[in-house]
Amino acid sequence: MRDAYHEELDSLADRLVEMTRLVRSAMARAVTALLDADLRLAEEVISGDDQVNKIDAELEDVVFDLMARQQPVAGDLRTLITTLRMSGDLERMGDLAVHIAKTARRRHPESAVPPELQATVLEMGQIAERMIAKAGSVIASQDVEMGLELDADDDQMDRLHRRLFDLLLSPKWKHGVEPAVDITLAGRYFERFADHAVHVAENVVYLVTGQRPAEINEL
Repeated sequence: MRDAYHEELDSLADRLVEMTRLVRSAMARAVTALLDADLRLAEEVISGDDQVNKIDAELEDVVFDLMARQQPVAGDLRTLITTLRMSGDLERMGDLAVHIAKTARRRHPESAVPPELQATVLEMGQIAERMIAKAGSVIASQDVEMGLELDADDDQMDRLHRRLFDLLLSPKWKHGVEPAVDITLAGRYFERFADHAVHVAENVVYLVTGQRPAEINEL
């Protein structure tokens, strides 16, 4: 019985990694849809979110079932709690990719991103993909050092977010209110996506060390 229990515990990380792969694919396709006005890709991202939601719900069921049957303590309890937190973050990251895809769909057949902002938005998308890929590696390897690196990636995203606002507020902006609103929202979606990736990594750090990154950095 205990072997089966620990197999179930080990499988939780595998399902979380699967979620990161789905979310990474969703973000990659959403960014392409946003920049290229690709309606097919946008629709794929929107419909594909059901897969992420399904795994999130399944993980919640498994965690609550294990808590009820096994009454875990210490490290096992920490595994279950952090699994719930990470699954929630990943589910919301999937939602953010959907929001970006819906922006692309709403603006179709035009691109939602004016030419002068395309390079910045593309870079934000690349950082988002890199962060979710790294989060998946952190979950799989429980690499604390790699987990702590995501803060620096998040700083890059924040800088690009500020650059986006500088361009929107520039006197040279000539695209009107609606595109400005779309870009403002897209920038916020990228920023929140990065924040959730950081939260995922922080939970792995806590799982392995029993400490939050801020506590480790103070040492």
